[in-house]
Amino acid sequence: MKTFEKNGARIEVWRDLSEASARAAELFTQIALRSVDARSKFSVALSGGSTPKSLYTLLADDAAQKSLASVWPRSHVFWTDERCVPPSDPQSNYRMAQETLLAHVPVPEAQIYRMRGEDEPESAAKGYASLLETVFGTSAPRFDLILLGMGADAHTASIFPHSPLLKTADDAPLVAASFVEKLNAFRLTMTLHVLKSAANTIFLVSGKDKAEPLRKVFASVQRDEELPARWVRPTGGELVWLVDEGAARLLS
Repeated sequence: MKTFEKNGARIEVWRDLSEASARAAELFTQIALRSVDARSKFSVALSGGSTPKSLYTLLADDAAQKSLASVWPRSHVFWTDERCVPPSDPQSNYRMAQETLLAHVPVPEAQIYRMRGEDEPESAAKGYASLLETVFGTSAPRFDLILLGMGADAHTASIFPHSPLLKTADDAPLVAASFVEKLNAFRLTMTLHVLKSAANTIFLVSGKDKAEPLRKVFASVQRDEELPARWVRPTGGELVWLVDEGAARLLS
């Protein structure tokens, strides 16, 4: 494993996705236990896609269950983004997390807050923003942990290159319905206001196809509209990138 600091982030390079996921599970456990010890609760926003599946599986195994026994009943689980599909759809981020993690751990059902991808997008986004404000008791929610990934086009959550969400004003909503032209579809996503406010943010990135966008993310010092992941720079929070050797091969 190699570790270095760049652009305000700690980057850890692991041999493969398996090792990076194990490290993510370790950090998840540390942050969760620390949060419960300090405030008797733990708030986390999960990401979708294929990369975090191995992490969620690790968090559901017997060893993690024992370590996190005091955490799950006090956990409040959200999602960073969602496809506009029902929860039964194979593309649903909720479904993936439910099958790999949440069905196997004792998080109270009332503390699992999925995005309603089956609803009209604008209505679903407003509803989720309202839910965040209600649960956190503030219009500026601060998660204990946000888990993010990065696509081969450097998108994160469902904020894609050149998205209008990269130009939102300070009074923009917490959650938006984002139309993604290349997919010809809407996505629900937390906006940068939420993504930049977490106490801890972990990017989990794997694969050689991520190498060039990752190089650009850390070569850039500006908030390039082609690199949405570059815009996630938490204010007063810790930012860690866990990447495998394939994704990190162009980093110096």
